[in-house]
Amino acid sequence: MTLTHRQASWLLTALALLLILKLKLLPALLVGLLVYHLIHLIAARLAIAKLSGRNAKILSVILVSGLVITLLVAGVIGILTILRAESGGPAAFMKKLAEILESSRSSLPEWIYSALPHDGDALKVYLAEWLRGHSGELKIMGKEAGHTLAHVLIGMVIGAMLSLYEMVAIEVRKPFVTALTERAVKFSDAFRNIVFAQMKIAALNSFLTWIYLGVVLPQAGVNLPFASTLVVVTFVAGLIPILGNILSNTAIVIVSLGHSFQMAMTSLLFLVSIHKLEYFLNAKIVGSQIKANAWELLTAMLVMEAAFGLPGLVAAPVYYAYVKSELKEGGAI
Repeated sequence: MTLTHRQASWLLTALALLLILKLKLLPALLVGLLVYHLIHLIAARLAIAKLSGRNAKILSVILVSGLVITLLVAGVIGILTILRAESGGPAAFMKKLAEILESSRSSLPEWIYSALPHDGDALKVYLAEWLRGHSGELKIMGKEAGHTLAHVLIGMVIGAMLSLYEMVAIEVRKPFVTALTERAVKFSDAFRNIVFAQMKIAALNSFLTWIYLGVVLPQAGVNLPFASTLVVVTFVAGLIPILGNILSNTAIVIVSLGHSFQMAMTSLLFLVSIHKLEYFLNAKIVGSQIKANAWELLTAMLVMEAAFGLPGLVAAPVYYAYVKSELKEGGAI
């Protein structure tokens, strides 16, 4: 049976998405797409596409590309600076969470106390089990950070170059290239729908968390440690749908537990209230974009995490949104 151009493009796209995970190129792909869409967003606001003259368009896109890349790099450096200044870095922050939980054991109710490990070393093993199990995927924080950073920078440049090419190039494509371009556009749209929507939700969640930790609690005479770090963790983890919120919420409750059990319960009640609002926004923003329920995303994340580890967990929402859009177009669902 002879493959059609569209079928061949599907197979090649599936192979490319698999290789991206296997070759650890996911950071480059995601950052490249982010740069690409941010440039298009800003260019549209500035009406660059309507400029007369090819050179004017090229210069404008180059300037916007430089601005976007500079802002992204500055944002990452700022986040790392906050984490290191207040907690000594991600690894040190995790260690301090374990120490807080261990020192707070005596204030816990018996039914919680009995469920926890009964010595400090066992407790640290218990808390770090998932992290250690994925240490291979967390090499970005270890000896391969340089390679990952290089991939990210190259991804930024490719995203900027692609946006420039699209704005100034006009060509007639062959049928196979046209079909392959359709796959790339669908995947790019899936990324935009998931990531931009999730960024809005994460930003709102972080703002409300800052109001709670930085305004409400200090007014009540309670100053929790690592408040800035927790706000940053809330935003970064919030970019991963559903699971990210669980991780950031756990960190906030543990830090609150260092003050008292009652404060931990207050923080938990606050977080539950926030996420009732967030689930509504998630269903309205993300769900309306890709027509997906929370259980669908959770299932995709579970399968991808089991197959590819942490990169699969991060890629799952975008991959799922892309596959679902292809199935919808083909009339399968």
